[in-house]
Amino acid sequence: MAKISIQPLFDNVLIKPLPGEETLPSGIVLPDSAKEKPQMGTVMAVGPGTSDDKGNAVKMVVKVGQKVMYKKWGGNEVKVNGEEWTIVEQKDVLAIVE
Repeated sequence: MAKISIQPLFDNVLIKPLPGEETLPSGIVLPDSAKEKPQMGTVMAVGPGTSDDKGNAVKMVVKVGQKVMYKKWGGNEVKVNGEEWTIVEQKDVLAIVE
């Protein structure tokens, strides 16, 4: 794997989305335009954390290498090595998938 030259700031998380479903259970193959945006991916980098309104440190819960589920809308798409990845705030990560 190539070294990633992106280091998220604050409580941001860089996620490489997992491929979307290409075939429905009925066997119909979906064209790219009909595929749903994936909501699961692998954490590739995390920021150092942030602080709340009172100045208390808010630690990062997710770690590099974990598979996570994240909100469908929100975040920012970025190109990394020609692929579209997503940067979301930690609060937009809904679950860690094991």
